[in-house]
Amino acid sequence: MLLATADSAALSALRLRGEATRTQEAGIVEAWFDFQTLAARGRGHVRLRAGKAFTVLTSMTELKGYEEATGSTRPLGVEHSVARGGRQTWLEGRQTETAQLGYTRQPFVVIVGGGQGGIVLAARLRKLSVPCIVVEKNARAGDSWRNRYKSLCLHDPVWYDHLPYLPFPADWPVFCPKDKLGDWLESYVSLMEINYWTSSVAKKAVWDAESAEWHLTVEREGETLSLRPKHLVIALGVSGYPSVPQLPGRDVFAGEQHHSSAHRDSAAYAGKRCVVLGGNNSAHDICASLWEAGAEVTMVQRSSTCVVTSDSLVELGIKPLYSDEAVARGIDTDTADLILASQPYALQAAQALPMYKQIRERDAQLYARLAAAGFLLDFGEDGSGLWLKYVRRGSGYYIDVGASELVANGSVQLRAGVGIAHLNKESVTLTDGAELPCDVLVYATGYGSMNSWLADLISPEVADQVGKVWGLGSGTIKDTGPWEGELRNLWKPTSVEGLWIMGGNLHQARHYSLCLALQLKARLEGVPTPVFAQAPVHHTR
Repeated sequence: MLLATADSAALSALRLRGEATRTQEAGIVEAWFDFQTLAARGRGHVRLRAGKAFTVLTSMTELKGYEEATGSTRPLGVEHSVARGGRQTWLEGRQTETAQLGYTRQPFVVIVGGGQGGIVLAARLRKLSVPCIVVEKNARAGDSWRNRYKSLCLHDPVWYDHLPYLPFPADWPVFCPKDKLGDWLESYVSLMEINYWTSSVAKKAVWDAESAEWHLTVEREGETLSLRPKHLVIALGVSGYPSVPQLPGRDVFAGEQHHSSAHRDSAAYAGKRCVVLGGNNSAHDICASLWEAGAEVTMVQRSSTCVVTSDSLVELGIKPLYSDEAVARGIDTDTADLILASQPYALQAAQALPMYKQIRERDAQLYARLAAAGFLLDFGEDGSGLWLKYVRRGSGYYIDVGASELVANGSVQLRAGVGIAHLNKESVTLTDGAELPCDVLVYATGYGSMNSWLADLISPEVADQVGKVWGLGSGTIKDTGPWEGELRNLWKPTSVEGLWIMGGNLHQARHYSLCLALQLKARLEGVPTPVFAQAPVHHTR
């Protein structure tokens, strides 16, 4: 790839940024550098081992001639002149844009999904003057968080979760409650002047090869509209539809049953006999919430879970890059993102082993008590822990914020290594034959693949043409090989013209939204964007 693209990229203005430094890893020297190509400016990072390049990252930061209007080039905000009939105010300009875009003027990009991924990408595109509309089914921006279960808080700390342009205030809580985050996202949409269509549902998308544009049918507040963007971005989270097992007896069960995505307030279940099927993040959070509300709770853990306490994860895994202490050492959020991105996935498993050895020693007492309670623990098939489980399969872990103690001390009853065979009128029968009285059954059973959205919105054929979304091809459970080396189909051209996928947590949305926004801006302005090679599709839905 380097040989094929070096001449057309025309690398120039290579300049070391600061001094090279020795790392804690023996024999590694690292350095930052700035560079330019024919079309762009960027920032890079290199690690040297024995005088040779060990890892190299190059990251585009802006397109030449299409830079964000910021700092000394920021908008004036007012016309210092007079005109008969009056000048258009900022508010009038926004009202005109809102009335026209999608009606008399077509957007260049439509983003389907208005959670953090869609919002952050739209903010980037706004700063780059790319006409864009976000289509969101909920009534308000931030509702995708507000509508989750009452006790939900972010499991990642504030320093890891900043949004671009508007970082959280200095007194923002370390772990943000869901409703507070929802309000922040709603305010962000307004302040970033994002064209955000609420109560709107994308019904069908069809690619018109002749005009090289999408025909997207949207129902907006009872009105059917047709949008014709050149590019369609699917930004519907890190997964697909809720995965609900179709168990025998569902129709005869007299109690309440729902997926974890539909769980709201546990107070209604005080005194009820509740069974939660699953053993990962949502299962633990909901078990804890039900127990606090006075319910009798049993967790049915089908397979092993990687459990890491929040304190240990933050202290050993996150604070070195994302914290006030890191900022004091000169590692701001953007720098931390680049450091993380500079570590190839192929090396991350080995790099994680020492940290998880520390974590196992640090929290040995908790792990021993969980094991004594029968809980099935793991740290990934290769011992690489939570982050690799996340990028490989998007499941199989719990960041412990208190529920593990309830399992360890028996407050939450546990049935491990079994599933539910069938439902009865007032109970569930497990696969080992045991019967549990049950008034409420919560399916904390995860979600399907992201490209299941594509099958419904566009077609099953297009979904299969794109292939599986997420995962690395590590050959571990739920991440079938072959090795691909980066997350499948995210933030880069898919095999379908004009179709992109935006996903990930807040950190990933912040960092990779710039990569995707620059690719879309280049296409708007006619900047050549050759794709060296399309990643082969090894797995469909």
